[in-house]
Amino acid sequence: PSNFPFQAMEREVSAAFGKGEPGEILSSAFKLKVTREDICTLQQLCWLNDEVINFYMNLLVERSKKEGYPALHAFSTFFYPKLCSGGYKAVRRWTRGVDLFKQDLILVPIHLRVHWTLLVIDVRKKTIKYFDSLGQKGDNICKTLLQYLQEESREKRNLELTASEWTLRSLSPEEIPQQTNGSDCGVFVCKFADSISRDKPITFTQEHMPYFRRKMVWEIIHQQLL
Repeated sequence: PSNFPFQAMEREVSAAFGKGEPGEILSSAFKLKVTREDICTLQQLCWLNDEVINFYMNLLVERSKKEGYPALHAFSTFFYPKLCSGGYKAVRRWTRGVDLFKQDLILVPIHLRVHWTLLVIDVRKKTIKYFDSLGQKGDNICKTLLQYLQEESREKRNLELTASEWTLRSLSPEEIPQQTNGSDCGVFVCKFADSISRDKPITFTQEHMPYFRRKMVWEIIHQQLL
């Protein structure tokens, strides 16, 4: 918003990064709590944690309920490891009350030990795309999620999903912005998700990261996207 008071935002961000009890809860919504310690992962060159990423994904889902946005579902960062370790059975109940096949877009944030990436299922176009700001391929991750969708379709609507109708693809470093340090992957994931959930092209670069980090602090504290 053009008339947004950025000085006020800067003051609040500095206060959130400032002295205080690490366990103090600075924001709670979506059955999630974000503490000062969590918020501090948004400081320059820190790795974002699950709490920050999950809270931000929920803010995107909230926004998508407004008129004119694609219908959006976002899985928690804990979904993919659970699916990998326990198979479909382990995550069968994660979609209680959610019809994945009525969504336009499904976001799956993925944590690979020390790196965040994003998998996006576009139900409308039948595509599964993998976004990695370090340019690594995630073809197997795409396959794992297609298998999950097949099982979900059988289980929840008694329908076979035709795998051949789906396109799976890892985006190349030429197609999406890449990080130039070892710490911004989580912010890239959040901002990939932000653009995609608005059906907008991804236009940011590494240079925007310091501002995005501060903006995310404000957005999480106020539970509102700017």
